[in-house]
Amino acid sequence: MAGRPTLRGVGARLCRVALDGARAASACAASAARTSPSSASSHDARAAADALPRPSTAATTASAATATASTMTAASTAARYRSLPPRRREGTTDTERRAPSGGGARRLTPMIRPADDPPPSAPGGVRTCAGDALTTVDLAAKAALITALRRDRLAGRCDVDDPTELVAVTRPGRPERPELVAPRALAKRSVHTPDGRVALIHAVAHIEANAVNLALDAVHRFGDLPDAYYDDWLQVAAEEARHFALLRDRLVDLGAAYGDLPAHDGLWAAAVRTADDPLRRMALVPRVLEARGLDVTPDMIERLRSVGDDATVAVLEVILRDEVGHVAIGTRWFRWLCDARGLDPATTFRRLLTEEGVRLVAPFNDEARRAAGFEPGEYAPT
Repeated sequence: MAGRPTLRGVGARLCRVALDGARAASACAASAARTSPSSASSHDARAAADALPRPSTAATTASAATATASTMTAASTAARYRSLPPRRREGTTDTERRAPSGGGARRLTPMIRPADDPPPSAPGGVRTCAGDALTTVDLAAKAALITALRRDRLAGRCDVDDPTELVAVTRPGRPERPELVAPRALAKRSVHTPDGRVALIHAVAHIEANAVNLALDAVHRFGDLPDAYYDDWLQVAAEEARHFALLRDRLVDLGAAYGDLPAHDGLWAAAVRTADDPLRRMALVPRVLEARGLDVTPDMIERLRSVGDDATVAVLEVILRDEVGHVAIGTRWFRWLCDARGLDPATTFRRLLTEEGVRLVAPFNDEARRAAGFEPGEYAPT
């Protein structure tokens, strides 16, 4: 890669490719760092996300089918792990998340069906194991590694470590296909045709596959942060893997497969650009690129609903609801890092947008953005 990749225009291009261009792909600190921030803001964001429209049961059914198909992969992956004595740890389970004060727990759909035996224990710490998953090429095996690592972490069998060597950010594990091309090389297709709907689903699946690696990279690459940071991004990785699996299965339903069509690499270029600073990563990936998904997904849902594709609508409703929480996590840690460095979050966010040449373009999904922790003035058009 010649020179450093730039984020200039990536947000706008990602929006066009995920919304209109997504129809496309067919043609082609450091003591402070040891103190975990209050989880109240995260709970508030989750409560607001729960207030958004809930997905229909079709997506849950699809996820259950994915879980069954993934169990064999998880079993074969378990050989990479050794047993360690468990220790008591407070927290949530893989299928249950604590709700805000006064509420019950919200049931989650496991990405991989729990086995009868206790989950395997990882042979390294959280960051090292996240790096192993990051470099795993097979996407089903990557999902199985994430599931095993998160179970171990929740059970208290895996601590945060300092890897002896970091994975090169330019070499994430991903399959040879799809072919990566410039965004402008992707042709536009209408959701009113079967090929156009396949192209849209394929483009969103590619975004979700990259989002899995982005979450793993956030765990693996950045050290000296509170344990809650790593737990948050492991959760994001698990949920992004579930999103990808739902979309992959939807492609199969339509007689296609992930990798059949070309795709662009704008999202990972942003990861490369922000690999040296977690504050820049939190600002410019979840709070710009992923936040744009909050804006464009409702329109995709309505257009697909208008042509009767209720199965894909159900999947996108799951994704939209989870992405509110993911952007909230990015916002939480962006603000924590600003506080640790004595920076004003609003001023710093605007400065980073200017430095990277990023323009925020309306329309915005105000309800979802506020649920994700944004203040209205933070995302005014630039």
